[in-house]
Amino acid sequence: MAAQTDVLIVGAGPTGLALALWLNRQGVAVRIVDKSHGPGEASRAMAVQARTLELYRQLDMAEAVIDAGYKTPAMNMWARGSHRARIPLKDAGAEISAYPFVLIYPQDRHERLLVQQLHSLGVDVEWQTELLSFEEGESHITALLKQADGREEALTAAYLAGCDGARSLVRHQIGSGFEGGTYKHLFYVADVRVTGIEPAGEAHIAFDKSDFVLLLCYGEKDQYRLIGTVRDERAEHPEHLTFADVAHDAINGLNLKINEVNWFSTYRVHHRVTDHFRRGRVFLLGDAAHVHSPAGGQGMNTGILDANNLAWKLAAVVKGKAPDTLLDSYQTERQAFARKLVETTDKLFTFVTAQGGFADFVRTRIAPIFASVAYKSGSVREFLFRVVSQTSLDYRHSPLSQGKAGEVQGGDRLPWLPGAIADNYDPLTAIQWQVQVYGEAKADLAQWCTKHGIALHVFAWEHAYEKAGIARNATYLLRPDTYVALADPEGEASTLNRYFEERGVMLPAKPENRP
Repeated sequence: MAAQTDVLIVGAGPTGLALALWLNRQGVAVRIVDKSHGPGEASRAMAVQARTLELYRQLDMAEAVIDAGYKTPAMNMWARGSHRARIPLKDAGAEISAYPFVLIYPQDRHERLLVQQLHSLGVDVEWQTELLSFEEGESHITALLKQADGREEALTAAYLAGCDGARSLVRHQIGSGFEGGTYKHLFYVADVRVTGIEPAGEAHIAFDKSDFVLLLCYGEKDQYRLIGTVRDERAEHPEHLTFADVAHDAINGLNLKINEVNWFSTYRVHHRVTDHFRRGRVFLLGDAAHVHSPAGGQGMNTGILDANNLAWKLAAVVKGKAPDTLLDSYQTERQAFARKLVETTDKLFTFVTAQGGFADFVRTRIAPIFASVAYKSGSVREFLFRVVSQTSLDYRHSPLSQGKAGEVQGGDRLPWLPGAIADNYDPLTAIQWQVQVYGEAKADLAQWCTKHGIALHVFAWEHAYEKAGIARNATYLLRPDTYVALADPEGEASTLNRYFEERGVMLPAKPENRP
């Protein structure tokens, strides 16, 4: 007899681990396998964005990540050995999120924390366990796994989640394309101990003609992460490269001394999005579904948001609370964002790496001046924070999104409103449908919520809410992943009822049978 579970997760990087955590918190049985020996020892992803931290509150992890990470005070821009601009990053999004900073937390440490959290809930990653193949039946997936000792195991699962990276076996087996390309540049990444950098403890980006380097501090004295590109014929044979072989023009321009190289690696960067985020009972998440340049620190965070988006939908369907068609919205919502993200990071990456006299002039002369001046504008700071932090992400074109009340539409991230009495994000730690009203809720709305087991949170009206785009006395129905599902300016119970009926989603508690 084959072993059984609700969801088989293939790949124990941040995406797969986060998916396992969100599913487990909702009572869904999971098994998570990875052919590696354990969590990653090297790290490319460094930034944990504000939106990820907001959602980590559902996993009781936000504070642990913040305590373990490092809040970057500022980004410094250098050109040809001269310091050109300092852009403060602390509290850049103070009006937008409770996490208004750029947090540096290396991916390898992040993964170990996620593994520990999962273990504390009674779920252990099955390391050295490889997915060999799988077949989809009418009501389940049958997967063939190879254990560390060579033993093969058949496993049946209701659904399979491919979180197995850019070379995903799951993606290959379902025949989903991966359109895009590979940048010609070879990247290097190194953990180094440096002295002489000023200001110390901050981020630095340096340009020197066609060479550039990014230097990130992660909170330990003199310890930094270096990221740059390898040029010319040396890039053709990365297997033989050492740190001594890479161009040091931009590094030398920072006026620092590298005392020790603790780790060095090279890699190529791709920009691709898969054709299908879902095929039947199989889903693709993270790098298995989309890869892009590291510009803006978006990759790992995007995979974690994939997991957040899919988890509540899988939980609802597995528990019989929603039709299978709910799962189609995962592709609709996440594929659109992935394509937009690839396009955006591609443009930024092209700007940073373009060669030629004019490109060099723009990078070293124009960009620092523009960045320094533009960042003094509050509206520009907020715009940039929203984009980088992923707090601007919306699902307005999703079939799950409906209505508009004030400036807030169905599909939007709920505005963060730390009121004088209560923080409207506190109830979002619960992974469930809920209703929020700012002002007064109609009596029939309160009765409807009580009858159907949906939490109703009413916040006393404050003038600051109107500035944030909230409509007084309107109903905001929130999905389990905290995005606005329905915005109803009239605050009618009947509108809520129709929303659930039209989508076939069962309410948490069945209505009483009245004569």
